[in-house]
Amino acid sequence: MRVMVVWCPDWSVVAALEEAGRSSRSPAAVLAANVVEVCNGPARSEGVRRGQRRRDAQARCPELVLLPASPDRDARAFEPVLAVVEDLRPGVAALRPGLLAVRAPGSWYGTETDAAATVCQALVEGEVWDVRIGIADDLFTAEQAARTAEVQQWVVVPEGGSAAFLRGLPVRVLADDGPRGRELVGLLQRLGLRTLGDLADLPADAVEQRLGAHGAAVRRRARGEDRTLFAARTPPPELDVAVSFEPALASVEAITFSVRTTAERFVDQLAHHQLVATGVRVEAESDGVVCSSRTWLHPRHFGARDLVDRVHWQLQSAGSTSGAGSSLRARKDTGRVHAPVDRVRFVPELVEPAAAHGEALWGSASDDLVERGVARVQGMVGFDAVQRPVLQGGRSPAARQALVPWGERAVDLRPVDRPWPGRVPGPAPVRVFATPPQAEVVDDAGRDVRLTERGVVTGELRRFRARGASPEQSVPWQPVSAWAGPWPVDEAWWTGGAGPTARFQVVGADGRAWLLVRSPEGWALEAGYD
Repeated sequence: MRVMVVWCPDWSVVAALEEAGRSSRSPAAVLAANVVEVCNGPARSEGVRRGQRRRDAQARCPELVLLPASPDRDARAFEPVLAVVEDLRPGVAALRPGLLAVRAPGSWYGTETDAAATVCQALVEGEVWDVRIGIADDLFTAEQAARTAEVQQWVVVPEGGSAAFLRGLPVRVLADDGPRGRELVGLLQRLGLRTLGDLADLPADAVEQRLGAHGAAVRRRARGEDRTLFAARTPPPELDVAVSFEPALASVEAITFSVRTTAERFVDQLAHHQLVATGVRVEAESDGVVCSSRTWLHPRHFGARDLVDRVHWQLQSAGSTSGAGSSLRARKDTGRVHAPVDRVRFVPELVEPAAAHGEALWGSASDDLVERGVARVQGMVGFDAVQRPVLQGGRSPAARQALVPWGERAVDLRPVDRPWPGRVPGPAPVRVFATPPQAEVVDDAGRDVRLTERGVVTGELRRFRARGASPEQSVPWQPVSAWAGPWPVDEAWWTGGAGPTARFQVVGADGRAWLLVRSPEGWALEAGYD
């Protein structure tokens, strides 16, 4: 098996400059922990090198553009390169951002030289200007061949010629193997070994005894005997589905009716791959331009009817709501649909294994009926008008509640698994008052019980009462049979909040339990446990 390696030098700098909108000719370096991780050619010509500290690099090149390291950014930017090569020869392996390997497609394109020229031309047409290609019998030799090639050129090592090609290379080429490789290079240089040929001529048993298994593997590479295999990636399936309208449709109802079959095909295609979508982006195009785009989230997973409903809600909110057959030309808001739609596209943004969303033991027919009923209500009163409560992190019972539109996934909530010091322990109260009624709590002498600046209660809680707007929120004067607390909280003090507060669990003489809160403004009845 012959191997082709495609190398795009200084890829981290290329990706970072493109993201920052800077010229690729600017001297630039990617820093990690204030140390130069990668630098480009213009920076190297000014004396900047890998491993330099930030201060030294700027001293060598004052106009140096400093960019943060981001492996995710580098991988995203390298994905189009993988796609271009994958179109020409399936079975691409991404060794790291900027370096890929694939089985050399020589016979398909005539010769290996023609194949390298074809790949190079395709990448240059894709605006990847600095690309170098190497072809050899093994992965290591092919990578070194690519590193010796010129810009937009290739080096083809003939069959059986790996050992001869590698002999003259300096041992510092092994430094690209990470910290262990750099350590080995330093040791080899101290031993007086300058080229890979010097290492290849050493006896195998002596190298293994002195340098261990890693040194023995490096010696085999230097002799062209490395047969390291690479795992070719499987191209991700195309899961998005679109439908075009000819002529374009200007009625929300007509579009909704026409996308039903496409929505079913979208769900069936995901099911074929044993996937379900929990987040879908719906795009509507007019004259080839996306005029409406929104990502919808589902608490479980999308079905065909769910997608049709989302299309209807999205286009109805973007168009006129004056009548059942309203035209989408009625509104001219920026970013909203204001022209006939000629294409609707479903793009899965969040997919999960279908096995994680299997039905319960008794099925889910009742849940489906509830969801359909709620969907009809949403169609009448609006998507955001029907909400469901969800739990989020917080210290008070009211702060732990959040309302999310039905059918939408809860996002941007405070995490529940944080410590939240000052939170009252469970069980949670049954009723939480939207407007806590005022309350009074007194000690044995009838004095108001307060909280000192150090969080100390000024007296025992003996009697309390609450005066609310309804009988359910009113509690007449009664003795305290038991109480627990305080749970002090002093939050948002930097914004000039209400100041330190404390919560108490109180059980009255009638057996009912309450959650009382003491703030600088006085007592309030926050929740009930009955």
